[in-house]
Amino acid sequence: MSGDDEFEPRLGRMRATPGRRARKYLHRVLATANLIRGGGTAPRGSPGFTGSRIGRGAGVGRVLARRDRHAAFRRRRVVVKHRLARLDHPTGIASARRHLGYLQRDGVTREGRPGELYGKDADRVDGNAWLDRQQGDRHQHRFIVSPEDGDQYPDLKDLTRRLMARMEEDLGTQLDWAAVDHFNTGHPHTHVVIRGKDDTGRDLVIARDYITRGLRERAAELVDLDLGPRVDRDIEDRLRAEVAQERLTGIDRNLIRDMDADRIVDGRQADPFQQSLRTGRLATLERLGLAEKRAADRWRLSDGLEDTLRRMGERGDIIRTMQRAFTARGIAPAAADVAIYDPAADGAWAIVGRVVERGLSEELADRHYLIVEATDGRAHYVDIGKGEAMESLPTGAVVRIAPPPVAVREVDRTVLAVATANGGRYDAEAHLRHDPRASETFAAAHVRRLEAIRQRTGGVERAADGSWAIAPDHLDRVEAYEAARAKDAPVRLDILSTQPIEKLADRDAATWLDRELVAETPEPLREAGFGQVVREAQERRRQWLIAQGLAEEAGGDPGWRAALLGTLRRRELLRVAATLSEELGLHFVETRPGDRIEGVCRKAIDLADGRYAVIEKSKEFTLVPWRPVLDRQIGRSVSGVMRRETVSWTIGRDRGGPGIA
Repeated sequence: MSGDDEFEPRLGRMRATPGRRARKYLHRVLATANLIRGGGTAPRGSPGFTGSRIGRGAGVGRVLARRDRHAAFRRRRVVVKHRLARLDHPTGIASARRHLGYLQRDGVTREGRPGELYGKDADRVDGNAWLDRQQGDRHQHRFIVSPEDGDQYPDLKDLTRRLMARMEEDLGTQLDWAAVDHFNTGHPHTHVVIRGKDDTGRDLVIARDYITRGLRERAAELVDLDLGPRVDRDIEDRLRAEVAQERLTGIDRNLIRDMDADRIVDGRQADPFQQSLRTGRLATLERLGLAEKRAADRWRLSDGLEDTLRRMGERGDIIRTMQRAFTARGIAPAAADVAIYDPAADGAWAIVGRVVERGLSEELADRHYLIVEATDGRAHYVDIGKGEAMESLPTGAVVRIAPPPVAVREVDRTVLAVATANGGRYDAEAHLRHDPRASETFAAAHVRRLEAIRQRTGGVERAADGSWAIAPDHLDRVEAYEAARAKDAPVRLDILSTQPIEKLADRDAATWLDRELVAETPEPLREAGFGQVVREAQERRRQWLIAQGLAEEAGGDPGWRAALLGTLRRRELLRVAATLSEELGLHFVETRPGDRIEGVCRKAIDLADGRYAVIEKSKEFTLVPWRPVLDRQIGRSVSGVMRRETVSWTIGRDRGGPGIA
C-alpha cells in the first residue's frame, strides 16, 4: 500500500488464504466450538476421532444422550437395534428381497398369519416394487424397535409411524421406509427398513450418536405419552428382579463403573434401597464365583466379569429356547441331555441327528439356529449362522453337523507357488506351465477359489486380462477369508435325509439307514433318545431288505447283496423319471461316469438319496446329483461332466472365464 487511503484488493473466496482451500462456514463454527470447550480439532484417524458425529441427527443424538439419568431411569424402556445392509454388490438387492420375504413369513402376527409390510401412508406395501426403486443404492438401514411394554399395544403401526415422523424431523429429511410388526416372541417388536437415500437423492448417513441413543430416546418418549411413565413400585420391582439373575444387569454395569484399579468395589451406598440392591447382587456374584469378599463391605470383581455374565445370559436364553421347543412336543429332556454345540472348541466332533426346530437367534443379523436330537442321546443347540447361507430344512430331516474346514487349503498354497514363479501373477496358463501334469479343469478350480475370495473379502485382484495379482501374504488373506466364511456359516451341515426316519424303514429307495447298515464305521448309537430310535428303525429296515431279497440272514447276521445301494438308488431314480417323463413329455436318459451333461437346469427334486437336478434338452432330460452351485442357475443353460457320484459343473463363462464347481 502506498498510502492510508489506498489498498490492493485480492480476489477470492471470503477469508480464504491464497493457495489453500476455504473451509465451509459450518466447519469453522464447529472447530471454534471445539476450541472453546478446551479441545482441539481431531482429524480422521486420530485417537479423539470416533466418527460418531458424522451424518444427520448428530446434534439431536448428543442432546438426548445427555438427559438426566434419573429421568431416563423412570422412562419406559425401548430396545433399538440397527444394522447397515450394503446393497452395492451383485447379490445386494436379492439379499434384501429375501430379508423382506422372511420378515413377512407365516406366523408372526397375533393371529399367526403372515406379516404385512406397511409404510407411511399405506397399510400394504408391495415389497418388490419398493425395492425396485433402490436399484443402484449403496445401502439401506434396518432397525428393530422393541418397546418393553409392547404387549399393551393392540397394534404397533401408529407408534411406528409417529416414531418415523419424529425421526424425519430430527434428521431433517423425508424418509422412504417400510415396516413389519412381529408378535411371535415374548416381546412384540417392529422391523423397519429405511432406504439409504435422503430426499435430495444423496446417501442417507445417520450419525452414530443418533442411532445409539437418539432414536431409542424418541421411541421411549412416545411410549411414555401413550402409557405414562413408570411408577416407583414398577422400577423397584424390576431392580429387585435383577439381583438374582444369571446375566449381565444394570446393577453389574454400575459395579464395574465404580470399581477401582484393583477391581475392588464398595457395597455401601447412601440410599438404603440402592445399598440393598448392591450388596444383594454382590452376594449373587460371590455365589457364582465372580466376586470375592475382601472385607465387611468390599468385594473384588473377577476378571472378565462382563463377558462371563453375557455368556451366561446367552446360555440361559438358549436353554429356555430348547425347553420351549421340547415342551411344545410334549417332551421334557433332562438338563444333562441338553448341550450347546461349539464347533470352535478343541476336539469338536461331528453329530448326526434329526431336526426338531429351526428358528431365529438374531433377527436383525438373520442368524439362525437348529435344535437337533442326536444319536448320542442328547439334544443339541446349533448356531448355523446366516439364513441365506443354509438351505431350507424340514422338521424331522436327518442331518450331519461338523466343524467347517477353516484351514488354508492345498489349492491356496499352489496358487501362491505359481504366482511366486510368475512375478506375482496367477492364471491358468501359468499354472499349466508350472505343473505340466495339471489339467485345465484342475487349474480352473483354482480360479474359482480366487473368485470366491475376491467377492467375499477383496483379498485378491483380477486384471482385465483374466490374471490375478497374488500378494506375498496370500495365505494370511486366505485365513481372513475362511474366518469370514466361518462367521456366516459356523458349521458344515450335510442333509442325510429330507424324510423323517420313521418313513425310511420300508421305502423302496437308497436311504441313510442303508448307508449306515453297510458302512464300515457306522455312527455310534446310544441306547436313549434318537440313538434308540435309529436302532429300532435299522432293525425294521433289515427285515424289509430280507423280505425284498436284497439281504439274507445267515447265522443271525444279515448278508447284503452286492451293489445294494446302487440297486435301490436306480429303482427310485427310474420310478421318479417315469413320472417326470409324462409330466414333461420328454424321454429320460440315464447318465454314467464320464458322460457330458448339457442342457437347461429346470428344477431340483428331493429323493431319499438326496437332492437331484432336472437337466432338460430339446427332446430328453436327465437326473443328476444336485450341488449348491446350481442354486442360481435355475432356468439357465449349464454343462458339466458326470463323475462317479457327482458332476463337475462349468459355471460362469460370462464372468471372464470358466469356473468349475
